[in-house]
Amino acid sequence: MPVDERYVRVSSRGEALKEDPALNKGTCFTREEREQFGLLGLLPPGVSTREEQAARAYGNYREAGDDVHRYLFLASLQDRNETLFYQLLLDHLEEMAPIVYTPTVGLVCEQFSHIYRRPRGVYISSEDRGRVAELLANAPQKDCRVIVATDNEAILGLGDLGVGGMAISIGKLALYTAGAGIHPSLCLPLDIDVGTDNEALLRDPLYLGVRRKRLRGEEYFSLLDEIVEALSRVFPKALIQWEDFANRNAFEILSRYRKKTLSFDDDIQGTGAVVVSGIRAGLMQVGRSIENERVVFYGAGASGAGCAMATRRAMRDAGVPEEKLGAHVLALDSRGLILSGRAGLSAEKREIAADPALVSGWTLGPGGRIGLTEVVREFKPTVLVGASGQPGAFDEAIVRSMLRSCPRPIILPLSNPTSKAEATPRDLIEWTKGAAVVGTGSPFPPVEHGGVTYEIGQGNNALIFPGVGLGAVSVEAKWLPDEAFLAASRALLAFTAPSGRPGSPIYPPLRRLREVSFAVAVEVARTLVEMGAAPEPKGPIETRIRSMMWDPVYLPYRPA
Repeated sequence: MPVDERYVRVSSRGEALKEDPALNKGTCFTREEREQFGLLGLLPPGVSTREEQAARAYGNYREAGDDVHRYLFLASLQDRNETLFYQLLLDHLEEMAPIVYTPTVGLVCEQFSHIYRRPRGVYISSEDRGRVAELLANAPQKDCRVIVATDNEAILGLGDLGVGGMAISIGKLALYTAGAGIHPSLCLPLDIDVGTDNEALLRDPLYLGVRRKRLRGEEYFSLLDEIVEALSRVFPKALIQWEDFANRNAFEILSRYRKKTLSFDDDIQGTGAVVVSGIRAGLMQVGRSIENERVVFYGAGASGAGCAMATRRAMRDAGVPEEKLGAHVLALDSRGLILSGRAGLSAEKREIAADPALVSGWTLGPGGRIGLTEVVREFKPTVLVGASGQPGAFDEAIVRSMLRSCPRPIILPLSNPTSKAEATPRDLIEWTKGAAVVGTGSPFPPVEHGGVTYEIGQGNNALIFPGVGLGAVSVEAKWLPDEAFLAASRALLAFTAPSGRPGSPIYPPLRRLREVSFAVAVEVARTLVEMGAAPEPKGPIETRIRSMMWDPVYLPYRPA
């Protein structure tokens, strides 16, 4: 029916309506609505247009102070008027995404217990064993479709931040709504507080989490088993996004639950899809193809190892034989180059380990170490990806060594927040005289060099995970195979084809997030149906997906 005939039935009145963030319109309540719903005298007499209200909110945002205070302003706005919050976020997405998510959210996580204002989401602690379903049933969301869950141990590149990690789940879900249009009432942030090994937090008298060392081993996984089982009962249609789990648990959680409930790990699979798309986009800029590349991942935690696996799958799809993948994709961890046969390798590191024969004849470092310097000198990579959280790891000597064997290197310092990036784009472009194709994990400004403006594409997981979630829930998928993330990567790549202009970015700007998320959702949904991971939908997939995408606009209210 025509838009002007749409309306919402509302039973709340007066102060209760004004205090409901899902229904509150603030100064945009019409005079008729104020009369009908007992709001007369509770608001200033002037009625604002949507544009006037948004301009006022944006002005207040700009005057809020530093980035943390701007975050707090937006959080307060979200708590009192969700429609205005999401309108403002969409109108200024490139400016505000770094505030509601990385890098500012990292500062918020660190200060969480000191700047805490109002609760959002559900907290399940190690003290709630046996009552998880009861706690979940207390959530205001009754038809939840997307859950972002974290145990707080590997927050961005900052480590164990205890219960402060909840800000990560909240920020990710804000991007689900802004990017994919999933209604906020269908989204649930979930903090799994199993303790913290951060001594500073345990000593902090204001710390809001459980004051104990982290659960490990069977105790830890038995609690997660209860949580997953309870989520399946309380929210049977929900997708779970595992977020910022430490490497020691991330891969185990992914394999343990991915076929028991609809779930994925964003650090492993979402980042992998973003990186593969960025590598392919960079290769199109320099006129090379992925099957001939030599790729090095510096950092083999959940994100680094997941990206290495995704790159190997992409090379396999491009025709590289399985037995030769180890000669195309190398990974380093804190002990240096990962080689098969090293004692104590985890399952995921065994999968990405190189054959020791590869290093036969290499000149090794002190003590026989094979670090980044040796790998770049001997392996001669064409693509270098940082997922280490080690700022400055890609120094001038490393970059110039790479440049000697590859005139157009692709370098992706992806660690975030910004302070953890392995190199700055400005340095990379200056050291290579503009020859390097650069993408980052955190936002960086354009770089001027040699009369060319280099736009720095941000490999933000928001380009992937909202569309993946939307596509999966739109077709009621049962699980998410790896092929769904290859499909997401292909969809993203369609937005990053090179323009032929020097300095063009390898990722689209976040202002295109809605159209990117729709395209990703369509490709993911089609792939899931084709693979039998979701039932055959009734009607066109595109129509189903569009029908789920909420726009933050005020509709007329009528009494229930």
